[in-house]
Amino acid sequence: MKVKRQKQAKKTISFYKYNFSFREPFQILLDGTFCQAALKNKIQIKEQMPKYLMGEVQLCTTNCVLKELESLGKELYGAKIILQRFQIRNCQHFKDPIPASQCLKSMLGENNPHHYFIATQDQALTAAVKKINGVPLLFIIQNTIVLDKPSLQSVAYVQAIQAGQVVTTQEQKSIQTLKEEQGLVKNMERKGKKRKRKGPNPLSCLKKKKLQSPSEKTADVKKRKRSRHRKHNATGLLTLQTAAPSGTD
Repeated sequence: MKVKRQKQAKKTISFYKYNFSFREPFQILLDGTFCQAALKNKIQIKEQMPKYLMGEVQLCTTNCVLKELESLGKELYGAKIILQRFQIRNCQHFKDPIPASQCLKSMLGENNPHHYFIATQDQALTAAVKKINGVPLLFIIQNTIVLDKPSLQSVAYVQAIQAGQVVTTQEQKSIQTLKEEQGLVKNMERKGKKRKRKGPNPLSCLKKKKLQSPSEKTADVKKRKRSRHRKHNATGLLTLQTAAPSGTD
């Protein structure tokens, strides 16, 4: 029975490695229900998990999970002690903790980009996890750790990719890179450049002409007429002097 369970686990891990790019060390998010079940069934998580998954693992949890165990009292004190030995992953609820199941679900996002395993006995969390593509699920049956088979959601997603109906995130990045190399789209670095701030318009820097009052305009017109009259008289005088005969009779 143990050999059969090991083979099934190996097959499931290969599915996630090949289709969702899982790599060692496997990151496993645990909640209080899983640790409580391990404590009850005398399972050494730190020792048995790497053997069962046949690879290096990183056991981790979140602050929300620890806060929830604290609020539940002495009955789950043992589970809290176990979880405190593992790594704490940063979640977005440090100041305002939320229920553990909601926190772990938020860590997965829409497509589990950090490649987390989820280890839980919570049925509601299990149902929610199965609706997200590419999330391996661990639970305890009696005194053994079990890696669940890939969910129908994950299997359907992989089949859609193989049929060419879905473009993966990695493929989208490759397509974007090819477009940039071919010059079909502007390079992201060019988009990031800010336009230099131009200086002020030189014409706007010119001093504004002072507006003349009606009296000043009248005086200016009179000055122009006088200057024109003087020029006219000077020209006529010069003409008379030129026309007059020189010498005596």
